[in-house]
Amino acid sequence: MNIGLIAHDAKKKLMQNFCIAYRGILCKHELFATGTTGRLIEEVTNLTVHKYLAGHLGGEQQLGSEIEHNDIDMVIFLRDPQTPKSHEPDINNIFMLCDVHNIPLATNLATAELLVKALERGDLDWREMFK
Repeated sequence: MNIGLIAHDAKKKLMQNFCIAYRGILCKHELFATGTTGRLIEEVTNLTVHKYLAGHLGGEQQLGSEIEHNDIDMVIFLRDPQTPKSHEPDINNIFMLCDVHNIPLATNLATAELLVKALERGDLDWREMFK
């Protein structure tokens, strides 16, 4: 499965720790991330991550395009809802595209853990029918 990973600055360390904790599951899948998040994940996990541009430089738009083409099966977007972002429309577009294309989306650690454990159990295998 193709997994999209995005983390706002205040959540990047949390994303690194999440990927360390679930490295054994994530290593069985293709990972795609915005630039800085992808680099930070690779540094601490040695996982291979396909990296887009940094989020605010268009990486979220690039990931959105992959979602729109049904090339991403799950998105983990650890966001900082308390700090306004200048690229808020791109962020909201990710949420809308996931809803439109029935792509599981986690925006906090609790939901991310539920999704990754469901991924491990095979609960998301239904996504293969959409390809």
